[in-house]
Amino acid sequence: MQIMGTQKTIQLVVVALIMVMLMAVGGCASNKQGKTATAPSAQGSSGVPALYYDFGDVLIPKELKVDKKSSFVYQTGGFSAGVLVLKGRIDNSSLISFFEKNMAKDNWQMISGFKSDRTMLLFQKAHRWCVMNINDETFNTYVEIWVAPTIKGSTSGLLK
Repeated sequence: MQIMGTQKTIQLVVVALIMVMLMAVGGCASNKQGKTATAPSAQGSSGVPALYYDFGDVLIPKELKVDKKSSFVYQTGGFSAGVLVLKGRIDNSSLISFFEKNMAKDNWQMISGFKSDRTMLLFQKAHRWCVMNINDETFNTYVEIWVAPTIKGSTSGLLK
């Protein structure tokens, strides 16, 4: 009799494990299809929806968090350059619009852009360049913001 009870217990445990695995697989499948992402918030007076991090003239939506291990920023007396790496759950097209709007407000001129799942935006100021690499992946959007000074006396950029 005890063997019958043990077999039923094992069967119940196996059925329960199968159900848990099916729910887990179903949950992952629904996350890939119904990826939820938030759009960047507009600036408002009630809170701080966007922040300036290491580059004082590049506004970042609050939904993006800095990856300190992958970032490198050099700062000296009113000057900063380097790469700021961020990630978050955010809609790609809203993020692009956010950067286009807010970079213009901070006196950056958009020079060029490539838009797709991997987007690159190129901005310029009097003595600085900013390159944004936006990579939209399954669960997060990754952003690299490169800021570099221009070389004095060179007007042809990278090609001389």
